[in-house]
Amino acid sequence: MLKYILKRLLIMVVTLWIIVTLTFVLMVSIPGSPLNEERGTTEQVQKNLESFYNLDKPYYIQYALYIKSIITFDFGPSIKQPDRTVNDLLGNGFPISFELGMWTIIVAVISGIILGIIAALRHNGIIDYLAMTIAVLGISIPNFVLATLLIQQLAVSHSIFPVATWSSPMHMVLPIIALATGPMAIIARLTRSTMLEVLTQDYIKMARAKGLNPWKIIFKHALKNALMPVVTIMGTLLAGILTGTFVIEKIFAIPGMGRYFVESINQRDYPVIMGTTVFYSAFLIFALFLVDIVYGILDPRIKLHKKAGE
Repeated sequence: MLKYILKRLLIMVVTLWIIVTLTFVLMVSIPGSPLNEERGTTEQVQKNLESFYNLDKPYYIQYALYIKSIITFDFGPSIKQPDRTVNDLLGNGFPISFELGMWTIIVAVISGIILGIIAALRHNGIIDYLAMTIAVLGISIPNFVLATLLIQQLAVSHSIFPVATWSSPMHMVLPIIALATGPMAIIARLTRSTMLEVLTQDYIKMARAKGLNPWKIIFKHALKNALMPVVTIMGTLLAGILTGTFVIEKIFAIPGMGRYFVESINQRDYPVIMGTTVFYSAFLIFALFLVDIVYGILDPRIKLHKKAGE
């Protein structure tokens, strides 16, 4: 296991370096300078600003300084908000984005598993068809479309939930629903199909023959194996949720990292773009690493296969 972890850590570093390099290449490939939009500044002031942000240096020096800022985790000041550093923006926005993402994952996983189990236990029944219809709708409707419908129907038309900001639990409901519906639908369909397969296994039939409590059979014996595919796709779902928060935060005016990231792209704020990209990439790569570790813990066959291969 230690050898596997060290190998994965090396892969994580290489992956992050590739992302960092691609981000830098894309930034410097855009024609013009982010300071071109600064109005009312003299030529000398422009040169001073370019020197301050290292934009007047050759690309290889800019790249070296960029790598240094990542290693020291000091991304410097924002171009469009010079009174604030990128670290300040990350410190203020990321906790809110993280909270939104974690609540979304919790709601999606719990509701998706419950919906999938109910559909499997009521296979080919009305409840099964209804649950799968909900799942298909959840997969089919993009989260930004669903967010717009939720705002129109539940906030504007009927004033059930407030919109904008992130100041109370009521403000969290609509963004979480908009983000969690798609992952919930995927988890529900996957849980249903794997649960149906697991319930036909011999050890489940044996447990039923012994007269064990049906709920004990489901939650103690069947559910653990049925959740293996769900754990497998959690990395992909986590990536979708974290990147999806950018759009949802913009729609609901949530003061998270999504707002800063979208604004930085529109304003070509290089330090914010690169700092946010690196930070989220590192976070996501580490999250995927944890998912792999959890999967290895839940499924002992992975360890046995590893030993056999050695």
